[in-house]
Amino acid sequence: MASRRHPLATFFHLFFRVSAILTYLCCDWFSSSFVGCFVTVLLLLSLDFWSVKNVTGRVLAGLRWWNQIDEDGKSHWIFEARKVPASNMAATEAEARIFWLGLIICPMIWIVFFFSTLFSLKLKWLALVIAGISLQAANLYGYILCKMGGDGDISRVTSSFLPQTVFQTACPDDFQKPGLEGLEIHQH
Repeated sequence: MASRRHPLATFFHLFFRVSAILTYLCCDWFSSSFVGCFVTVLLLLSLDFWSVKNVTGRVLAGLRWWNQIDEDGKSHWIFEARKVPASNMAATEAEARIFWLGLIICPMIWIVFFFSTLFSLKLKWLALVIAGISLQAANLYGYILCKMGGDGDISRVTSSFLPQTVFQTACPDDFQKPGLEGLEIHQH
């Protein structure tokens, strides 16, 4: 296994996500204050969104996305993909795998929480669970578009990207990634 080049970024990529999930699960055990639990989980989710969007996506996967509004008030989505030289592939491939696993698995956990909350009729928690799904799904959506070059057809993108990512994560030696050099910027 390759050594991690960015252990701090890898740690924080997972720390805020896992902390939000664990805090949501264990909140009733540690506190009887709904507001305190709600704010704590929402703060962790917000820190996760910011750190993934602005730091760990760029450092671990070489991807960035953001929205820019021009002088006419028109919104432009910008997607960046840094291409890594082949000499750095081994170290960054493991980090990218961790990045994508965290990005895909955690929103699925929040979706399970949504149905659990809905069916157990704990409706006061529903807003928090929807916030968790929304923040994590927004990052996932942005990074999928970023990885696929900024194409806005999400059904085509997800049908080809998600299975490929899952298989690459499960069997990394069976898939080859193209050589990467430079930086690509796509606007949509």
